Amino acid sequence: MNFADYQCLTFERRGRVLTVALNRPEQRNAVNARLHTELSRLWPELQRDADSDVIVLTGRGSAFCAGGDIDWMQQHVDDPASFERMAREGKDIALGQLDLEKPLICKINGHATGLGASLALLSDISVMSDEAKIGDPHVGVGLVAGDGGALIWPQIVGYAKARRYLFTGELLPAAEAERIGLVTEVVPRAQLDAHVDALADRLAAGATQAMRWTKITVNLPLKALFHAHFDAGLAYECLSNRTEDHAEAVAAFRERRPPRFTGR
Repeated sequence: MNFADYQCLTFERRGRVLTVALNRPEQRNAVNARLHTELSRLWPELQRDADSDVIVLTGRGSAFCAGGDIDWMQQHVDDPASFERMAREGKDIALGQLDLEKPLICKINGHATGLGASLALLSDISVMSDEAKIGDPHVGVGLVAGDGGALIWPQIVGYAKARRYLFTGELLPAAEAERIGLVTEVVPRAQLDAHVDALADRLAAGATQAMRWTKITVNLPLKALFHAHFDAGLAYECLSNRTEDHAEAVAAFRERRPPRFTGR
């Protein structure tokens, strides 16, 4: 891999473990156009990387990923066609993550929202700081959870829980996320790095081929689901980007006030 090609991601090797970190800490790793593009081409490059067997995904600073950058959202409100062009990248992110054959551990070091939650939940193992929260607030900003949330949440926690949390956009504390089975495990923040390092080392020392082929088999139904329905979710999200409610939500966020939705 040519790490110099990436501006919003950092990379660190430790033996056969490669840690990839979202690197916009001052923006709580909110996704802008550059980071979105980098994520869309990251997974095939990780697959081809001959020097790693296990991948750890995390965020720099206090958050894992605070969803979409508000300035980027405003650009999409002003130019809806740009959102539709970006949607193709969204498909590459989700399907690329599912296609990655190497074990992928998400180290949720801080809050994971929106696309950040999808990145965490599409990972193979999610280890969450006890101080973090996770949720998908797409609907709260007038958008369809089309970048993966509407498909992956029901597969993990069932439709009843998924609908409740996707409709409300509520952020779950780590303990509740673990209780309903949304994340793999929760550990104290001070122990998070050491815990994930030990787990990654254990996987790296395992039977690499058997592990990869097991992952491929486990992911076959998920990949079939995403290939069958992901385009529809993206299309509905593109439609919702053009609504007055979404424009109102973005304006309200900027003006630090509650949005006034009208259903239009």
